[in-house]
Amino acid sequence: MTDHRPWRGVLVATALPLDDGLSVDYDRYAEHCAWLVENGCDGVVPNGSLGEYQVLTPEERARVVETAVAAIGGERVMPGVAAYGSAESRRWAEQAGEAGCHAVMLLPPNAYRADERSVVAHYAEVAGSGLPVVAYNNPIDTKVDLVPELLARLHGEGHIQGVKEFSGDVRRAYRIAELAPELDLLIGADDVLLELAVAGAKGWVAGYPNALPRACVELYRAAVGGDLDTALPLYRQLHPLLRWDSRVEFVQAIKLSMDLAGRHGGPCRPPRTALPPEQEAAVRAATEKAVAAGLS
Repeated sequence: MTDHRPWRGVLVATALPLDDGLSVDYDRYAEHCAWLVENGCDGVVPNGSLGEYQVLTPEERARVVETAVAAIGGERVMPGVAAYGSAESRRWAEQAGEAGCHAVMLLPPNAYRADERSVVAHYAEVAGSGLPVVAYNNPIDTKVDLVPELLARLHGEGHIQGVKEFSGDVRRAYRIAELAPELDLLIGADDVLLELAVAGAKGWVAGYPNALPRACVELYRAAVGGDLDTALPLYRQLHPLLRWDSRVEFVQAIKLSMDLAGRHGGPCRPPRTALPPEQEAAVRAATEKAVAAGLS
């Protein structure tokens, strides 16, 4: 395998700007991708859950990837290619390759609680597209848990090169490193960033840099560099926001923080609805405090 690993560093799972009619604002999305890179992020992950891929048409989903590539270059774009069927996920991986991307991120089958054989077959199919695959372990939402032993098997058979770990169990980092030392661990949940960075993570598929990129990048660089004198106070300051990345309402929360930080977050497509007043107040207070502290 090549030493080029475009999933390393801070890759932002991009929120998708919608206009008041809930149409995708591609120009604004292109500007957002470029702005993230200008503010220190290493790349973007379009068509993840934060990008509301489940409620996009196939035409929209393809154009989102093409827009990101045109804005910042394909080597900086790692699209999510999740779908109910393996054949469809492979088609999205092939589309990503045709658009110029160098890697893709893939959830396990999530239309049902797949067994290990089905999971392995799923990743093998998408790896057949020729692009490196980063697995995405989110057992909370998918009900399929890519445990360290299964990740080691997927890596050993050549189907994955990294994993976005969202289980919240930071102990898994050490088990993964024992079983598959060449498998790159990526921080998958913003609110365990420091713990996984200290455990040896090679990257962060991140949510809150959509609103506060410079502070989040500073936090990541300090954490992976072992500079805890910088990282720990910053982590404490940001954690009231970072923990929203692990909440059901993470899309709405991050988009609201974007609005408050001077970016365009905007509305979400149904079935997501606006935050209830108490949650909006909590996000608003934490964001305004971060902005006032110069973390935007």
